[in-house]
Amino acid sequence: MDFLTSPDLWVAFLTLFALELVLGIDNVVFISILTGRLPRSQQQRARIIGLALALVLRIGLLAVASWIVGLTAPIFSIGDAQALEFSGRDLILLAGGLFLVYKAVTEIHDKIEGAGEAHLATGVTSTMGKVIVQILLIDAVFSLDSVITAVGMVDQLSIMIAAVVLSIGLMMVLAGRISDFVNAHPTVKMLALSFLVLIGSTLIAEGFDVHLSKSAIYGPIAFAIAVEALNLAYRKKHEAGRTM
Repeated sequence: MDFLTSPDLWVAFLTLFALELVLGIDNVVFISILTGRLPRSQQQRARIIGLALALVLRIGLLAVASWIVGLTAPIFSIGDAQALEFSGRDLILLAGGLFLVYKAVTEIHDKIEGAGEAHLATGVTSTMGKVIVQILLIDAVFSLDSVITAVGMVDQLSIMIAAVVLSIGLMMVLAGRISDFVNAHPTVKMLALSFLVLIGSTLIAEGFDVHLSKSAIYGPIAFAIAVEALNLAYRKKHEAGRTM
């Protein structure tokens, strides 16, 4: 009942919900690209499973929030003077960032070389199990970032879980449309893959304790999306003019 009557809790909930949504979009784009390698009949199921796993991971990590906070404590260091310290969180971010960069660069290479289209033409696609395992790996990285954000903003478990459940639920509703849009427009897919390289590089930098401003990352991304939206509108109008 305190939640319903407290303006402070409402502000905290809505702010956390918005942040979870922003953090979750990266996850949805990655899932969309991975599921695009599956047969059409399996893509929706894989997206739902992927987001459901993300939800379970987030709630599970929230339930052990004190352990999550402990992951920020240094485990080992490199060097004597001005030693570079690494925590459990740093190692997870490094591994996740490297995996994300590797997958995105591999997808870009396949697109440029035409390997993805060749696989589809010959009926060779990825398997559901392989895609789910890759989704689970990146879910773990994004979930950790999401939970650390939540723990840093709100101290009530019920508020954190409510914000996470609502944001994941909304992403489940929109995931199909986002996936169809990304896979239907090659230039958008290439842009999304480039974003994933940038985000993966950011995770690697944070793993080395180099913290970058979110506005410095998402600002250029927003600008690139706006430019691509103009390109899509231009191409659509140009193609409509040629068919008349």
